[in-house]
Amino acid sequence: MADLLDDAAISAALDDLPGWERDGDALVRTAKLPSFPAAIAVVDRVAEIAEERNHHPDIDIRWRTLVFHCSTHSAGGITPLDVDLARAISEQVASAGG
Repeated sequence: MADLLDDAAISAALDDLPGWERDGDALVRTAKLPSFPAAIAVVDRVAEIAEERNHHPDIDIRWRTLVFHCSTHSAGGITPLDVDLARAISEQVASAGG
């Protein structure tokens, strides 16, 4: 199991994750994509990354707006796994024009 990050480590991680914020025990980002198909393509790529890492975000899909929640439920909060996944999600969103 990954170790929980303390508040200082989470704040430092957020400094390097534009668009992300902390919401309790999760890192959260809302991304608006150019179209619904573009949003679904991002979800598909994030799903592949999550499967490879065996670490999955919660994703809310509303037309072309995606909300990602990264938290390590088994650890009860935010771990390095979440920071790494958030970074990978940001790369996918940016490549899709979000």
